[in-house]
Amino acid sequence: MRPNLPTLGAPPKRSPIGPVVAVSLILGGAAGGVWWWKQRMANATGEAAIHQPVAEATGPTDAGALAAAPLAAPVPVDPVKAAGLERASMRIEGPLETALNNSAGADVGPALAQVVTRTLVWWVEVPGEILRGDTLDVLFQRRPNEEPLVHAVRFTSAKLGKTLSAYRYQAGTEGAARYYLSTGEELELRLEKSPLDDYEQVTSLLRDGRRHKGVDFRTPVGTPVKAPFAGVVKRKNWNWGSNGNCLELVETGGRGRRALFLHLDEVSKDIHPGSRFNVGQVIARSGNTGRSFAPHLHYQLMTQDDRVLDPFDQHKTYRRTMAAGHKTGFDDEVRRLEGLLGTSVAGK
Repeated sequence: MRPNLPTLGAPPKRSPIGPVVAVSLILGGAAGGVWWWKQRMANATGEAAIHQPVAEATGPTDAGALAAAPLAAPVPVDPVKAAGLERASMRIEGPLETALNNSAGADVGPALAQVVTRTLVWWVEVPGEILRGDTLDVLFQRRPNEEPLVHAVRFTSAKLGKTLSAYRYQAGTEGAARYYLSTGEELELRLEKSPLDDYEQVTSLLRDGRRHKGVDFRTPVGTPVKAPFAGVVKRKNWNWGSNGNCLELVETGGRGRRALFLHLDEVSKDIHPGSRFNVGQVIARSGNTGRSFAPHLHYQLMTQDDRVLDPFDQHKTYRRTMAAGHKTGFDDEVRRLEGLLGTSVAGK
């Protein structure tokens, strides 16, 4: 009889701890992965929120995008404005003041016309010899509560058939700035045997269109006023409201011309009708009396029958030239001002 073979018994019993641990690890890992993913997404969202305004302000940040982005064009600098000046350029088709109003603005045009006229009168009669089609370029500076300061004038005259220019320049530390031609000569003519040895500027002439009967010299109060010829005082301080302190000197030993000096400072009590003076002798000092808006001397010449004479016709005249030592600096200034004037409207 075959012996009984041993039989396989039931599987051995396992501990429940192992599976529980495994399941816990699996679930824990899954939960950890979900937490990690949420944290990563949250961080990414936060960083995007932080950097988003910069990205919008600066555009793409990768090198290729930056290389492809066009650069902003530089804003051109106006050299005239940088110099603190303005430029008026015009073709004159009517009154000078109208042309300046249209080019520079009605707020400054009338005053600018008066200042510019003081340069033009040394070349042409104003307004009669300014012709339709003439051109004008002006560099000027606005000044609060003062007339504009003109630095350069360029005028193309059909009557004269040429272009003329004048430049404001102070030659040296003494004296006032004056207007000069490109040669270094003063724009203004000077009078021989003048009532003033020096002055800042001639502000009115008989040929400037103002119907003024004399020449106005801008000069500080107290400037010595000299007799232009030998004469005798005819009257003193008449019509004070308009003339201020004034004297009339009648020429002796000559043509009997009469010289009137208006807006003087106080006239000496020792001077009276009948007082005599020799040519070049100081008779008074300039002032700002009567109907005067700034210190100046009004010098007027007349005949015995009250005909007005132009002092620039009666006196010999000359132009003064700046000292040679100032010419290099002046030439530099002319080049600077010409560069700011640019191309004339006549060349457009």
